[in-house]
Amino acid sequence: MVNATAYANYARYVDELGSGGARLLAGGRQLREDRLGRGYYVEPVLAEADLGHRLWSHEMFLPILMVHRFRNRDDAMALANDSDLGLTAGFYGAADEVSWFHEHIESGVTYANRPQGATTGAWPGYQPFGGWKGSGSTGKAIASFYYVAQYMREQSRTVVDHG
Repeated sequence: MVNATAYANYARYVDELGSGGARLLAGGRQLREDRLGRGYYVEPVLAEADLGHRLWSHEMFLPILMVHRFRNRDDAMALANDSDLGLTAGFYGAADEVSWFHEHIESGVTYANRPQGATTGAWPGYQPFGGWKGSGSTGKAIASFYYVAQYMREQSRTVVDHG
């Protein structure tokens, strides 16, 4: 479920994908039948789009997944890292591919082979949450070892008593 603004954006992005030559492989409908009409429900979208499509570099925060076919994983990684943002990234693969993914992805929170939302959210209580590039401001993730210190007033004091 999304809110009214996101609901309108979803429809706009689906239209933009279609008019921009993308192929919708799944989803794309706002669900308004019966009880669903009382909320802002949508079908998740899977869209195959040319790399020149604007939505490749637009952070949508909606259930829209852009896909593109690549000859090799290095080309795919180059696209993933060609972004001003780097909050979360997810990957499915074999053990040797997972270690390669973690070594090369430019993202603050990474997931591998996670079926519960491969690229969304952090696991509270298990991992800090923070991004790289434009998705973070300090490089210190929420709940990480260094996080609380950002809000403390650091000061070294020396008092010489001549009394």
